[in-house]
Amino acid sequence: MNSIRLRLLLALAALLAAAAAVMAAVTYRGVLAETEALFDYQLRQIALSLRDQGAIDPPQAEVLADSELEVVIQVWTIDGRAVWASRAPVALPGRAPPGFADQRVGAETWRSFSVITRQRIIQVAQPLPVRQRLATAAALRSIAPLAWLAPLLALAGWWLAGATLRPLNRVAREVRARDADSLTPLPDAGLPEELAPLVQSLNALLARLGRSLSLQRDFIADAAHELRTPLTALRLQLQLLQRAGDEGARDAALAALAEGIARAARLVEQLLALARAEPGAPVAPRERLSLADPVARAVALLAPLAAERGSAVEVETGPVVPPGAGIADAAQGRAPAVLGEPDALVALARNLIENALRHTPPGTRVRVQVIGEADKTVLLIDDAGPGMAPAERERAFDRFWRRSSEDSPGSGLGLAIARGIAQRHGAQLELLDSPLGGMRVRVAFRAA
Repeated sequence: MNSIRLRLLLALAALLAAAAAVMAAVTYRGVLAETEALFDYQLRQIALSLRDQGAIDPPQAEVLADSELEVVIQVWTIDGRAVWASRAPVALPGRAPPGFADQRVGAETWRSFSVITRQRIIQVAQPLPVRQRLATAAALRSIAPLAWLAPLLALAGWWLAGATLRPLNRVAREVRARDADSLTPLPDAGLPEELAPLVQSLNALLARLGRSLSLQRDFIADAAHELRTPLTALRLQLQLLQRAGDEGARDAALAALAEGIARAARLVEQLLALARAEPGAPVAPRERLSLADPVARAVALLAPLAAERGSAVEVETGPVVPPGAGIADAAQGRAPAVLGEPDALVALARNLIENALRHTPPGTRVRVQVIGEADKTVLLIDDAGPGMAPAERERAFDRFWRRSSEDSPGSGLGLAIARGIAQRHGAQLELLDSPLGGMRVRVAFRAA
């Protein structure tokens, strides 16, 4: 049963049925009690009326003895002799107790009211089954309207449920009428307060989708632009190779072509890494590992670049030492560990260290530190390059961003990739001033 309207109707019907049952029970018992009291009142009034007359007037007494109600009137002398009866005498006691009494006569119980005077005993009686039958009929007549009222209430409930869900249906029609490119917010004016949060959440989702699609379109456009340059260079280098007239020119063209291919391959590799670092990309299994391990793998991958530039990459790893610990405790500290995706952490370290190598002057050093704090594992990368002004540091994380004055073979993707991976791991990445004179990159992970 997936229909909200049907659920509302069934819930409303259950509530109405419960209310009707309680009302019917209360009404039924109330009418029974009132009818019994009315019959008692009638018996008493008949007896008192005959007593006040002094003498029994048979025609009038016959009128008082209602045959439909099966009321029996009997008059006895004090010594128990029957004087008059409205019909064949019922074997009631001659000296019945005054007032109301229930008396068993054969197989039948009678309700009687007796009045004793100095000369007569006046008894007015009625069979209890007759009283109960008439009282039950009166009670059932009083609750009969509930039976035909139930279908009307069901129809009203069906209409009410439909009217309640009408705003939801309107929102559904609005969403159904849209095409795939329509991400404008849904109208929320006049919506019930229970439905407004749903529409607001949908609008927030549409806004996030719009931003995501915009970023993807920008990424594709930027990637196409960035790929056009190396592909054009490769085509030109291939033409130079084809026109090379001697061995030396051919070797130079081949070297330039190989360098262009390597640069294009690195750009494609970074584009794939950036796509994997985007929010919503599949998450690889995570494991607890020492952060020094992916850093060491990244340094090994960048050894040719460091050798080419004549730069040294110094790696320092310190144990996790609680605040206030002494030298002996520091010697026994554990290695800084994180919970993460090993390959993604290698990509993070590689992009950051490569960025430092490309910006530090040839022949200088890049320092990489993995240190542990009480609740954090921190990666620090320092270079001796020109650094970066505080106003440029936030823009440095934009895709394909490079300073206009910068003559660098980089693609402008390294920091964007690193920040995406850091965010996926819940880490904080900052650009700071380095003690070496250039820029420091600080990545703080939650310690594992």
